[in-house]
Amino acid sequence: MNYVSVVKVSVLASLLMSAPSWAQTPTQRVRGVIETRDGSHLLIKTTDGSHVDVTLATPFSVSAVVQKSISDIKVGDFIGAGARPQADGTLKAIQIVIFPEAQRGTGEGHRDWGVLPETTMTNATVAESVTAVNGSQFVLKYKDGSQKVIIGPDAHILTLEPAQADEVKAGVEVVTTATRAPDGHLSTARVTIGKNGVAPPL
Repeated sequence: MNYVSVVKVSVLASLLMSAPSWAQTPTQRVRGVIETRDGSHLLIKTTDGSHVDVTLATPFSVSAVVQKSISDIKVGDFIGAGARPQADGTLKAIQIVIFPEAQRGTGEGHRDWGVLPETTMTNATVAESVTAVNGSQFVLKYKDGSQKVIIGPDAHILTLEPAQADEVKAGVEVVTTATRAPDGHLSTARVTIGKNGVAPPL
C-alpha cells in the first residue's frame, strides 16, 4: 500500500516532542505486520520489508483505530494533525487523530513530521471551526501559538479505543514507539493495532 500517494491510513504514539539526545531514552518507531507472537515477544515485518523483534512490557496497553469523519471533530477536541504546508500559510491535512480525553496534551506543539517528507505535525486543541469551499478549516491552538488546518475529503481521520491484549497477534497491523536498550533490544509498553480494515496511524 502506498501511504504517500494514497492516504488510506493514519500517531499515534510517534507524536513525541523533540529533545536533545542526552535528555531522553533512545526510541524507534516500528510499523508493520506482526508475523509471530510468542508470549511477550513480537516479530514484526516492517513496511520497508525488514524484521524487528520487540518485547512487550508487563503490563502493556493496546489501542485500536476507529475510522471517523470531519463531522466528528469538535471545538475543544485535542487532535494531532499531520499536514503539508501550503503557499498561503495554511496546512492541508493528510492524517488527523482525535485523541481520547485521557491523552489530551500528548506531544502538544507544532514540529516537523518525520513520517512523510516536507510535512508537519500539530498536536493542539481545536479552537475554531469554519466550513470553507475547499474543506473545513480549523484553528488549532497550543501553548506557543496556533495553526490553520484545512481538512479536505481526502484526509484520513481516526480515533483510538481500548483493545484487548489477545488482539495483538500474528497477521495484525501494528505501530509502536519502542525503547531501545543499550544492548540494542527493543521493548514497548504501548501498541496501536489495526482493526476492522482500518490500519494504524502513519
